[in-house]
Amino acid sequence: MKIAIIGYGKMGHAVESAALRRGHTIVCTVDNPAEFEAKSELVRQADVAIEFSQPAVAAGNIRRCIELGTPIVCGTTGWYSAYDELADLCRKQNGAMLTATNFSIGMNIMFALNERLAQLMRAHSEYSVDITETHHIHKLDAPSGTAITLQQQITENSGRRADDIPITSIREGEVPGTHTVRYDSPIDTITLTHEAHSREGLAQGAILAAEFLAGKKGIFTMKDIL
Repeated sequence: MKIAIIGYGKMGHAVESAALRRGHTIVCTVDNPAEFEAKSELVRQADVAIEFSQPAVAAGNIRRCIELGTPIVCGTTGWYSAYDELADLCRKQNGAMLTATNFSIGMNIMFALNERLAQLMRAHSEYSVDITETHHIHKLDAPSGTAITLQQQITENSGRRADDIPITSIREGEVPGTHTVRYDSPIDTITLTHEAHSREGLAQGAILAAEFLAGKKGIFTMKDIL
């Protein structure tokens, strides 16, 4: 499979390594809008583009890939206010788009557990609930997209309001990403925690998503893969 990497920072390099280990070819790497314009024909030739950039430019990168007819896997967060607009464009262009706030298989298993726990806690209002997320100091968006997803799942499955589910964001060192959901009552505490040890899980998940998306049309999430 031919892959274009959009965003060539630490995650882009991790995706490149994971792709090469699985026998794929990197047709180009793109690290800024000017580079995108210069390499647009190479992006067009890719079977899939994988995008890990920054919130300010992610929506533009997705739009360009859709307009080029290149299926796009996006792992950047902080741009989701433009999601509906880009999803509409993808449908009109008969394109393909797969987005996720976290590509880690382990984190997506935690998403499933979070939904089920929220359903069980619907009848137990004596528990308060909060979310803590910790990431490296270079992460630009706060709270993380993953924490927002966890919060949305709880609101959808427990009947609680988002205002009742505070998110604490911590930025320190080079922490790849730790997310904890905590239910607390006067008599006990229940916690769900996912701790990434490196960017490897995200990179591997993004490659699995690209392999899934190649040759397809439509809008997908990690649930379609799992």
